[in-house]
This record gives sequence, C-alpha cells and structure tokens, in this order.
Amino acid sequence: MSYALIRPAVFLLDPERAHRLSIAALKWMPRRAPAPGGGPLSTTVAGLAFPNPLGMAAGFDKDGEVPDAVLGLGFGFTEVGTVTPRPQPGNPKPRLFRLEEDRAVINRFGFNSGGGEAAAERLAARAGRLGIVGINIGANKESADRIADYAAMTRLMAPLASYLAVNISSPNTPGLRALQDEGALTGLLDAVLAARGEGGPPVFLKVAPDLEPADIDAISRIAIDRGLGALMVSNTTISRPPLQSRFAAETGGLSGAPLRDLAQQRLKDFRMATGGAIPLIGIGGITSGADAWERIRAGASLVQLYSAMVYQGPGIARRTLRDLEGLMRREGFKSVAEAVGTA
Repeated sequence: MSYALIRPAVFLLDPERAHRLSIAALKWMPRRAPAPGGGPLSTTVAGLAFPNPLGMAAGFDKDGEVPDAVLGLGFGFTEVGTVTPRPQPGNPKPRLFRLEEDRAVINRFGFNSGGGEAAAERLAARAGRLGIVGINIGANKESADRIADYAAMTRLMAPLASYLAVNISSPNTPGLRALQDEGALTGLLDAVLAARGEGGPPVFLKVAPDLEPADIDAISRIAIDRGLGALMVSNTTISRPPLQSRFAAETGGLSGAPLRDLAQQRLKDFRMATGGAIPLIGIGGITSGADAWERIRAGASLVQLYSAMVYQGPGIARRTLRDLEGLMRREGFKSVAEAVGTA
C-alpha cells in the first residue's frame, strides 16, 4: 500500500505514538537482506565498506530494536541511539511535533533511553549478521560526570558497533553542547578513545549546526589531531527560520526541510576548516536524491536522513538512492568518492 494513502490516518495519531507504531510494524515485517555491496554507490569511509552512502540517522531506532529491518529498507547503514548508560524517561510529553506545513519536526525528547545494558543485549543478539550499524552514545541528564558516561558507553558498545557516534550536540539535555568547547572536547575524546582501546571501531563526532567560526576551527583541529573516523554535520537546530506551522514556537531541536540550507552551509564550513583531511557526514534537511547529491558535492562522504521519512514513508531510501545514482551518472562521476567535495 502506498504511504501517501495511509499518511492522513497516521497523522491523526500523536506523533510519538505513530513513531512507536512504526517501530512495531518493522518488527513484524519479513526480514529483508541489507543492501548489497559492490554497486556503483558503494564507498569506503573510516575503513568501513558502505554499500551506499545513505544512512538512517540516530533518533529513529533509539534503543536498537530494529536495525536489521531498517537496513532492509535499502539504507546503506543505520545508527542506533542515542543510548545512555542508565535508563531515563526523557523530557515530559508532549515532546514531538509535526510541522506539516513546513515538512519539519521539532523534538525535545531529552535522550529518552532504555539504558545501555538493554540495548547492548539486543545488539549482541544480531552478532554475525551483515550490515553497518553505528551506535550513537550519550550521557544521562543527571550524571555528575558526563565524560565518565561516554567512556562507560564506549566500553559497553565498542564490541557491538560498526562505529561509535559521540553525540554532544543535542539541544535537549541541558549543558550537553558545552562539551563542544575546546577544552571539554579534548578531555571527552581522550577518554572515549582510551576506553575504546586499540582495534576498536572508528569514532565519529556529531556536532551542532549552531556553531561560531572559532568553534568550527577548534573542533576540526581536535578531530584531526585525535584521528577520528568522521565528523557528523549536523544535529537539529535551536534556530528558527521562517516557519508556517502553529508549532513553530515549541522549544527543542528543529529538523526536516527548513534545516537544509543551514546544514548545507555548516558542511561547507567544516569542509573548508578540515581541508578534506577527515570524512564528513552530511545530516539535516535531506529529503531527496538531489539534496543528498548536493551534500556530497559540498564535501560529504556519507549522508543521513530521518525526518523526511515521516512525510515520505519507508520507500524514501530506495527513491533517494535511485535518483542519486542517476545524478551521479548524468554528471559523469563513476563513484561517490570521486564526487565528494567537487562543487
């Protein structure tokens, strides 16, 4: 059945309940094999062979319930989380809002999580299956030592993760974004890398779009110096471009189509600051193959989406990849890697 036909009924539901139903539906779907490697969209980043450059962003499968089902939708990789060491309920409801007129979403979940141990148990059960599954890690809201939380999550999740995404950019946990400051970031990454140890998965760092030029330069320098696998640019924004929805004034992080231009510009800023010395992952406002292609041409080796699936349904991955491959061929590129940063 076409998602366009059922979307009006889905949108009658509370957004958070609709999200839980989507997770339940994926659990019941027959398991599909993940996207095969070796095709024209295959690419290698941080030593990992991605069958295609399109990933499901963190936030959809918060507790690692359906990573294989997500991969079966055609995504080249999926990212579980954000997972915190201890279970926590997150912020009070309502905390998720559809801005239908803007094709956007505002959330203020606050790292609602079933906790690291529960997620690790689920992820351990898929050991040996194909597919790239990253794990996005965070700190508990009430933690007295957030760096210790990230180190603990690294030790727990490193054996289970294709890569670890260190999320210090959510606007919904008070004080979390302060870890993007140069001194705090250095201490955090040193602790994470020490906890990972030798031979562990690559470490990616997810940053906010709401950064000053000096922050971008400092983060870029630290990421390169510490040998991170990639920078993820970017998370939701606390800024508010012109919006039409009655929910426009809700607090929280804005994602979806209105984030596109800011996220695109921030990617360009990080590309300039890093000089291509570290892979970038483009996130925010990607709704089509054309958006993904523009992000790749601007410097992204991989891209992720999530909010666009709310409006376009689970077929978005295959549509986006079909259009992306068409654009790549039309413009004369033989691979994704060849096109990165050529705009």
